[in-house]
Amino acid sequence: MGERFPTPSREEIALLEPFERIGIDRVSLVSTGSQARRALDALVGAAVLGFDTESKPTFARNELSEGPHIVQLATLEHAYVFQLAESGCREAVAQLLSAQGLTKVGFGLGDDRRRIVSKLGVEPQAVVDLNDIFRRNGYRTDMGVRGATAVVFQRRFIKSRKATTSNWAHPRLSESQLLYAANDAWAALRIYRALGERPATAAP
Repeated sequence: MGERFPTPSREEIALLEPFERIGIDRVSLVSTGSQARRALDALVGAAVLGFDTESKPTFARNELSEGPHIVQLATLEHAYVFQLAESGCREAVAQLLSAQGLTKVGFGLGDDRRRIVSKLGVEPQAVVDLNDIFRRNGYRTDMGVRGATAVVFQRRFIKSRKATTSNWAHPRLSESQLLYAANDAWAALRIYRALGERPATAAP
């Protein structure tokens, strides 16, 4: 078994300088069929995309989630936040996630994959969970974007707790929601590239 490396503590991360964020001018909300087609054209030729999803939180006991309500996909230059209420958006996302030649990278994607199958009826292909990469390199399983940003860049990834528990099914997403969602996907891609990883040839 390889050497185990500790991930930085919350206190250690709090001392780091903030990690740069992708700005709202480089984030596109995709909520209509025409927007989805344009986003699909922009993303389909990429080799690797940062990937994450968000779902409306459930608070009642035994309440089942109907998520994901949004899917975010990012290149190094731009991030797209797809709202899945519209059929054209669901079709575009399903095409991107099922493309075997397009690698999708993110953190803790097991639950995301299960929800995608239920919501969109497709099995995501060429998906790389970055936790698996860190685990192979001696770090604990639940690295997450915060710990990974601290390890790879020595920077503090800022997450809004208010945005985390916000209503992702709302038809009008706020700017803070868009930035939260976009940066989760964008940071995952930045980390993947910094680790020197190459696109996957098949789903793990």
